[in-house]
Amino acid sequence: MLAETDIKDRYTSTNKNFWFKNMPTCKDRQFGWESNNKSVLFVNHGKTTLVDSLLKHSGLLGNGPNVCVMDSNELEKERGMTILSKVTSFMYKGNRINIVDTPGHADFGGEVERILSMVDSVVLVTDATEGPMAQTKFVLTKALQRDLNPIVVLNKIDRPTSRPDEVDSELLDLFMGLDATDKQLDYPILYASAKQGWCTKSLADAQEYIKNPPSDSQMGSLLDTILEYVPHPESVGDLDSEPFRMLVTQIEPNSYLGKCYLGKIQSGRVRVGDQIKALKPESGSNNQEVSKITKILLKRGLLTEEIEEGIAGDIVLVSGLKSASINYTLCSPSVTEPLPFVAVDPPTVSMSFGVNDSPLAGREGTQLTSSLIRDRLLKEAETNVALNVVSGNSSESFEVRGRGELQLSILIETMRREGFELSVSPPRVLLHKDSEKNLVEEPVEEAVVDVDAEMAGIVIEKLTKRKGEMKKYLEVADKVRLVFEIPTRGLLGYISELKNDTRGTGALTHSFLRYEEYKGPIEKARKGPLVATGPVGTCTSYALNLIEPRGKLFIRPGEVVYPGMIVGEYNKDSNDLEVNPTKAKQLTNIRTVHKDERVQLTPVQPWTLEEAIAYVNPGEKIEKERRRF
Repeated sequence: MLAETDIKDRYTSTNKNFWFKNMPTCKDRQFGWESNNKSVLFVNHGKTTLVDSLLKHSGLLGNGPNVCVMDSNELEKERGMTILSKVTSFMYKGNRINIVDTPGHADFGGEVERILSMVDSVVLVTDATEGPMAQTKFVLTKALQRDLNPIVVLNKIDRPTSRPDEVDSELLDLFMGLDATDKQLDYPILYASAKQGWCTKSLADAQEYIKNPPSDSQMGSLLDTILEYVPHPESVGDLDSEPFRMLVTQIEPNSYLGKCYLGKIQSGRVRVGDQIKALKPESGSNNQEVSKITKILLKRGLLTEEIEEGIAGDIVLVSGLKSASINYTLCSPSVTEPLPFVAVDPPTVSMSFGVNDSPLAGREGTQLTSSLIRDRLLKEAETNVALNVVSGNSSESFEVRGRGELQLSILIETMRREGFELSVSPPRVLLHKDSEKNLVEEPVEEAVVDVDAEMAGIVIEKLTKRKGEMKKYLEVADKVRLVFEIPTRGLLGYISELKNDTRGTGALTHSFLRYEEYKGPIEKARKGPLVATGPVGTCTSYALNLIEPRGKLFIRPGEVVYPGMIVGEYNKDSNDLEVNPTKAKQLTNIRTVHKDERVQLTPVQPWTLEEAIAYVNPGEKIEKERRRF
């Protein structure tokens, strides 16, 4: 058995061919990291933190205060959530373990679905207090359908409110409800505190660790369980006689190499300089690109290293092709049939992205034209299989279809930081028409809300008005869990409302269930807007002081407004009220500027993009600029 230092030396040496030819490929293991706790705004689940502990245990990450190092994207760091799938690897007891860290939120389920084709098992990380959530069912269904045998980790076991025995029973009920096989039901359970960096097979040992936390990472139990329970990769045949085949599951742009294609090598071997071709997912397609491999890259810890050869079972990045995309098969020239791929669930929500045509357009952004917006959206759809881009109602707008508000708002924010100015419509749900039954169907989701008992009433009332149907009322630890089946339309804009109703303590997770008959219109309880009139100009304290008694203001003195801009919310009814926020105080010989009284306005609460998306009605738009919206 090679020591870790020997492995590191072999990797950094130029004799990389020797290492891969003599590597025990039957011991290569791939497994995916999935988390059931999908709270949208308030909870960090510990899945990525658990990966940090594994990297520390393997010696590839120092013992300093590293927090969610796999979340390298700027938005991921700001929001404390995983948005993009990440891949890394390390050696343990002579075995290469490839970790795939995936997003936890339901809106990014497409990242989970396409990555499942690369893994041999799933580590299902479950909060020991909250238990299985709505997203757990989605993740577990996809994993069980691919005959993957899960490993269950009850995380946050050190919390005083943890209830491991009850959560274990809830998970077993979930497995049985999803028709898991006897082998899949025989899953191992481990107890962990990702934050403290330990994991154990025994609940008694976990209680001891809680009393006396270890000084260094103790993840050996989890790694040993992976070696014991994760099956060897499927038979890949002889490395020299079988042709090279790899399914592209992710594209990573590189300023020097161009497009790098990530995937698991299914058979054969590939070397730098080999001639390969890209097959479209459609069988029999004649449009094939042929090129040479320029680089082969391997993820190890937090580094990406060049290697000379990849063999079956490896998860690698290859460069050299230009036109390949997600679900393409990279293969030897002799291969004629593409590899099968996992089809992702269709989108359920759409928004219109268009050119910013307001009077303030072009003041802050640099990417302003419809052609630039179209190219950027098509580029995003190429790498994000859960997004679809179609032509809009005009030549300067495009309909972007995705899984939910959060996914689309992340795209808007990303484009804003790249210098784009956008005009965005409110989200709408994609309906299906059943021609046989002559019915219009809409997507229905399972929504799980955890709230304090005294706030359950207002949540039940609001979700019922949104056409929700309560299925369960459970007491979980010190909270109440409400399980609803509700149309996707009913959840649009509800997150911010839940936050206000529960004073920030409520948590909502949801996942797609099925399509059902359209349940009728849902009233959107919103008061009328205060709409600016007059010329384009700067708001004055004098004008806002006169307007404030009429409603809640969204703007501050000194901001530039234009006719038709929503500047506040009317406090009386749902009708629009036109106001002039640029009106200045008229000066006379008696009333001079020096005699102005001090104006005190109510502080304006800043909006998040998700709150703005939830607020706007059909016929209204959000103007997204570089520094404001």
